[in-house]
Amino acid sequence: MRKYLLIALNLVAILGIASVAMAAGAKLDAPALGQTCLAAALGIGIAAFGCGIGMGLGLKGACEGVARNPDVSGKITGTMILAFAFIESLAIYALVISFILLYANPYVG
Repeated sequence: MRKYLLIALNLVAILGIASVAMAAGAKLDAPALGQTCLAAALGIGIAAFGCGIGMGLGLKGACEGVARNPDVSGKITGTMILAFAFIESLAIYALVISFILLYANPYVG
């Protein structure tokens, strides 16, 4: 399992660097604009995929914890909601970066 996690993290890092490299060579012509759109789409897609997996694992752990000890369901639920807010903020950061790549691209010269 650890090997697959490291492979996934490396893939996300490589795709993130590739999106910046694609945006760095962008001019105002149509092919470069397509590359920037592709970089933004890949960035938000990977972020949403990772956040979805994180939320699913968090919910799985919370359900197992409540099933084992129903008396602490209030504490588990509160912690789970706080963790979901933090995870969702990562997806929102990726969305903001994608919008920056699309509309206020600092790499277009």
